[in-house]
Amino acid sequence: MAKKKLKIGVLFGGRSAEHEVSLQSAKNVIDSLDNNKYEVIPIGINKVGKWLLNEKSNYLLNIDNPKLIKLNKSNDEVSLVVQSSGVLRNVNEMKSHGKLDVIFPVLHGPYGEDGSIQGLLKLTGIPYVGASVLGSAVSMDKDVMKRLFKEAGIPIGKFVVIKLGEKISFKEISKKLGLPMFIKPANMGSSVGIYKVKNEKEFMVGIKDAFQYDMKVIVEEFIDGREIECSVLGNESPRASIPGEIIPNAEFYSYDSKYIDDKSVCEIPAKLPKDIIKEIQKIAVKVFKTLNCEGMGRVDFFVKKNGEIIVNEINTIPGFTAISMYPKLWEASGLPLAKLLDELINLAIERFKKEQKLKTTVE
Repeated sequence: MAKKKLKIGVLFGGRSAEHEVSLQSAKNVIDSLDNNKYEVIPIGINKVGKWLLNEKSNYLLNIDNPKLIKLNKSNDEVSLVVQSSGVLRNVNEMKSHGKLDVIFPVLHGPYGEDGSIQGLLKLTGIPYVGASVLGSAVSMDKDVMKRLFKEAGIPIGKFVVIKLGEKISFKEISKKLGLPMFIKPANMGSSVGIYKVKNEKEFMVGIKDAFQYDMKVIVEEFIDGREIECSVLGNESPRASIPGEIIPNAEFYSYDSKYIDDKSVCEIPAKLPKDIIKEIQKIAVKVFKTLNCEGMGRVDFFVKKNGEIIVNEINTIPGFTAISMYPKLWEASGLPLAKLLDELINLAIERFKKEQKLKTTVE
């Protein structure tokens, strides 16, 4: 008897400045999931937060143009029902679309990578790919993440956090961090709202823009080093891929460099001494464990000329586009995309089964 196909709901889009990136990632995931093992259900979340169900054949428009790619409209607005173990229903008619076995969130940024959707999926009672609520939330917030790194003895650069409404002194911050420096929204990814600033005028413009995306902004020292990335996979016993190097075509690895112009060079494997590679892999796993991550994560590093390794950040739902480093690093490590997706789904089911065994009442 043929084994029953698992019903995989791929969640993508979302209320985030990284909406279009998510569409590209989702297309690559959906195209690569093995049709012999899975029935794939694409669930697109539009920019106002509505969940839309479309057929696999027409869920995206302008699929070959990263600048114009968008979610197709749909009259079938759906939601996951809490405590239903994954039942998908039409919102207006409450008609059931059946039960999903696993959710694969391909949502970058706020509402997708910050623990919000993970909390909903946990309440629904369905296995889902990637980090749980805590791991997602602390990894998304660059301020909290860096404080946890500091406590764990993980090497990081100097930084200053500014909250909305706080007094800002360019003079004091530049004295502490030096110039140039980077300005970033604390809870955003894909290089959205990021500025490399060299003077007070650029600093004020960068701060103003970063506060459009978040109520907390992080200012970091500029680190003169090679940009190295390392993929991590697993639950309790994670493992690291071979590292790769990003050689940006601009002042830094910007949004356009990552997802649109495709001119940045990725060198896989990174040309590094064996001892540095081992250390990067060891630190990547330590970062993953320190932040309570599960499933997947891409850890970004700087390696200085003197061999010093500095951790920049982790992404718990890294890009899955055709040019994204997370799947490319695993492919170079001997794990092609279809097999990587199989493993991520298995890790989600494995964790869910363990959680189900936990006691929720006291006798």
